[in-house]
Amino acid sequence: MNLDSSDNQYRYKKVEQELSKHIEAGDLVPGDKLPSLRQMSKTLKVSISTVAHAYEELEKRGLIESRPRSGYYVRSEFRTIPTPEIKTTQKLEPHAVTKNKLINTALETVGNKDLLPLGVVCPSNDLLPTRQLAKIMNSVIRENPLDTAGYEMIPGNLDLRRQIAFRSVDCGSNVTADELIITTGAMEALYISLRTLTRPGDLVLIQSPSYYCFLQLVENLGLRAIEMPSCPKRGINPERVDDITRTFDIKACIFSPNFNNPDGSLTSDARKKEIVEILAKRKIPLVEDDVYGEIYFGDSRPRTLKSYDREGGVLLCSSFSKTIAPGYRVGWLSPGRYLEKALEIKATTNVSCVAATQMAIARYLRETLYDRHLKKLRAAMKDQMQKMRTEIGLAFPEGTKVTNPKGGSVLWVELPEGKDGVELFFKAREEGIGIVPGTVFSPQDVFSNYIRLSSGSLWSDEIQAGVRRLGELAAE
Repeated sequence: MNLDSSDNQYRYKKVEQELSKHIEAGDLVPGDKLPSLRQMSKTLKVSISTVAHAYEELEKRGLIESRPRSGYYVRSEFRTIPTPEIKTTQKLEPHAVTKNKLINTALETVGNKDLLPLGVVCPSNDLLPTRQLAKIMNSVIRENPLDTAGYEMIPGNLDLRRQIAFRSVDCGSNVTADELIITTGAMEALYISLRTLTRPGDLVLIQSPSYYCFLQLVENLGLRAIEMPSCPKRGINPERVDDITRTFDIKACIFSPNFNNPDGSLTSDARKKEIVEILAKRKIPLVEDDVYGEIYFGDSRPRTLKSYDREGGVLLCSSFSKTIAPGYRVGWLSPGRYLEKALEIKATTNVSCVAATQMAIARYLRETLYDRHLKKLRAAMKDQMQKMRTEIGLAFPEGTKVTNPKGGSVLWVELPEGKDGVELFFKAREEGIGIVPGTVFSPQDVFSNYIRLSSGSLWSDEIQAGVRRLGELAAE
């Protein structure tokens, strides 16, 4: 085990995470004895109290158990839980999306304070810079009362666009402020993109599973979808993109290569480059959703598809909803060569976005608070996801599978054959637990025994109890 001394995270959490990683990987199996507190303290060069705290946390999570006068052992009930495989039963043919009613039912969980938020993909308020933003917002309104009350420019606040452009270097996109449009969240960016590129009846290529709001948007715009299986471990396969775009008259693709919602898949940078080159050769535009790109658990931010775009055919959509403030509804679009048409649709949709929130986010970014916040957010998200995966392994029935993403904040859970995700959704809601059934993530009924869980909420006894109860309901 190697603990990075440069990491400011609590030391006991690092010990806890390292040990849980080895247990879940099978390096330590049920019944194995853990090193003593003193021995682990010497090995890791940390205090005995740090190791004791880590062992206590692992015991609370149900991974290990203490035996009087004997020490700590991996719990005999613990079992490693496999990752779902790629689903290849989808029919490769155009499909009209007809899931609006069930999707609307699932969306009722958004903002519902009476439900345990395992279905809403949003960081807990405790993990967001709410107080800092409130102070900044007060200052912005006090100092600029006329500007904050008036219309902003149609493309959006120039200072905010400059800040986003400056940060685009991190993911390789390298866009300028003049190439950006501020939108009301990423969903408006996606809406403008599809309105720009398609007409009713057109075919679009999507990942499967794919975020249900994408499907709802496709349905509302009268489009038809071709589904391409997404691999939970490897993401989008360029060869499949090549085959499908060669066979069908695809007008646009909608991909989420960085921690796709719901399967959490990450497409490698090499695959991203190949995908962009294939689509550029066929002059097929690509709409990219990158709302989770900043929530990575590795050493560096994954690149965007946009970063390999040399023809202006990639329309990059993102927002600050998953990292700073979902209620501020600040997103953005980099529409490439479609800028003029996208601006026209933006102007006839809602003219411009709220001035005050744009100005507040711009100042927050300018004061270099974002990177420190992101570092803490990523550590918390990783910790919460690991704990939820562990709890699923303990509480859910034999045969359950769950993804192990390298970023983002969703877990894609495959229930044993014969289990019904929609039935579990309604049962859980009756008990005050919000989840999303897997069937809403595809126009076809191929994910009926899946559910999606959010790991955005700060881990607590209440969340742990909710996951355990969900496992009991799944087993019934």
